[in-house]
Amino acid sequence: QVQLVESGGGLVQAGGSLKLSCAASGRTFSSYAMGWFRQAPGKEREFVAAIRWTSGFIYYADSLKGRFIISRDNAENTVYLQMNSLKPEDTAVYYCAVTLGYSDYDNEEMYDYWGRGTQVTVSS
Repeated sequence: QVQLVESGGGLVQAGGSLKLSCAASGRTFSSYAMGWFRQAPGKEREFVAAIRWTSGFIYYADSLKGRFIISRDNAENTVYLQMNSLKPEDTAVYYCAVTLGYSDYDNEEMYDYWGRGTQVTVSS
């Protein structure tokens, strides 16, 4: 099993920044990717970004490219999501997840392990 624990969420004013962290522990794999998703109240969960652990190749949701930055620390088994210029519509629970697959990173069904999420609230 893989355990994923998100942290760093909170309340921030519009225009501000937050950095989320997701620490992974437990079973290790030779090849995988970690992704961030978010779910706003009353909406479906949507893809934010993903990063392949070994190569560092990065994928972003087109609508968030430029404001959100995903990165990783291999030594700490941690993935980060730097969120800048936050807007009220970024308010959501943010989840990190692990996929053992090699494609469709924006498809939540491709992910094998999930964290419990961290709440991000952006006030106007």
